[in-house]
Amino acid sequence: MKVETGTLKPGEARCPAESTQDIIALDRVKAPSWAASENYEYLGSEDISKSRYVDPEFARGEFNRMWSRTWQMACREEHIPEVGDYYVYDIGQYSFIVTRCDDDEIRAYFNACLHRGTKLKPSGTAGFAMNLKCPFHGWTWKLDGSLKEIPEKWDFAHTEGRNMCLPEARVARLGGFVWINMDADAPSLEDYLGEEALSHLKAWKLEDRYIYLHVQKSYPANWKLTMEAFMEAYHVGDTHPQVAPANGDVNSQYDVYGSHVNRFISTLGVVSPKLRDKYSEADIIENFTLGDSSSLGGTKPKLKEGERARQVMADMFREMFETATNADLRNVSDTELLDTYSYTFFPNLFLFPGISLPMIYRFRPDARDHRRTIFEVMFMRPRPRDGSAVETAEVQILGDHQSFAEAEGMDPGFGIILDQDTDNLFAQQEGIEASAKPGLTLADYQEIRIRHFEQAIDRYMAMEPKLPDMKELQRK
Repeated sequence: MKVETGTLKPGEARCPAESTQDIIALDRVKAPSWAASENYEYLGSEDISKSRYVDPEFARGEFNRMWSRTWQMACREEHIPEVGDYYVYDIGQYSFIVTRCDDDEIRAYFNACLHRGTKLKPSGTAGFAMNLKCPFHGWTWKLDGSLKEIPEKWDFAHTEGRNMCLPEARVARLGGFVWINMDADAPSLEDYLGEEALSHLKAWKLEDRYIYLHVQKSYPANWKLTMEAFMEAYHVGDTHPQVAPANGDVNSQYDVYGSHVNRFISTLGVVSPKLRDKYSEADIIENFTLGDSSSLGGTKPKLKEGERARQVMADMFREMFETATNADLRNVSDTELLDTYSYTFFPNLFLFPGISLPMIYRFRPDARDHRRTIFEVMFMRPRPRDGSAVETAEVQILGDHQSFAEAEGMDPGFGIILDQDTDNLFAQQEGIEASAKPGLTLADYQEIRIRHFEQAIDRYMAMEPKLPDMKELQRK
């Protein structure tokens, strides 16, 4: 409903079309409570300072104040299914060996020898080892972190009585993810996420999925700019025009939950409100099918009189996914089958819990260049119902010149969408550095996730620097 100009308070303006909740309320199989809700909060209209994206001192402050205090997803439990399996998680200059040291115990050790500091395991690796041995001089630790051996121990009598256990980050397990935090004084993961966001995460049962495709690419842009490119649907019309005929972009829904979680819901199977004079319900079907290479196997359903294209698509997706997964999806809502649900878990994790494209995005700053970001895309699918073992995908690392569409197993159409966002990032990083304007101007509603995210950054940047304390992080 349109409202006369000047009668709205800041943050109240919305696209003059049906809302996301109006759209999903018409679905045949109704949405669960975590989807059929709204939680927007107006957080101000001030510009965001550009210095946070271009100043190397700001980046150094993030490592000393923010990364050392926050909960981060280090890996999935299926990355380390057996005792002795390990996965190395790097965040800037910090590095951790996340290892399963017992059937139901996972620990995360700072990846540095206590002798002369050599990394115990190379960055970006995973594998199996029943001991953690330094490749330089052979100092060795057991999986429980206790010191096993010092070669030529007679020359280190002065270490007797010292605590020589490997320092540990805190570990929490939730949703099939292994989370770590370097700060011994940080709140629990549950308190950090907050009750409502935690209830959403538990409802998705992501522990019942596994990663079948993992692709990584480095971007020439600050990590925050790279994340923010995926926080709104405002850019869809100009950046991804090929999807607009079947995407409710400008009437997407935006929500914030506490200090560390936000989301948007973008509906599919509807025409963008900006294009309703150009496209019909039948055009939505055409856009989804895209010939013989469509996600629906080349089928082109016919709309009956009065039918919604969105409902036809939901019914077809349900049938397709039931066949593919040998599962009964009668009670899974239409919105879970069709729509994009994107959650940001501060500082660097996106979760997409939908049925049609369940994904994980992870963003990590390059410690050597504040203008570069390591971006990972991981695709999930349900675990086999018979409980058989799954093989978690190894990461494919693309070069700067490569398209995401080149990754083995990547849907070419989705790869192109990721490439389109990449092109924007090239221009945005360079434009911000060239700009005479000292800040970035954000929409009150459609870009609320960016403001929420940057305000969280500001809260940590206002704290005193806090580097990991080895005495606090070594087990007694």
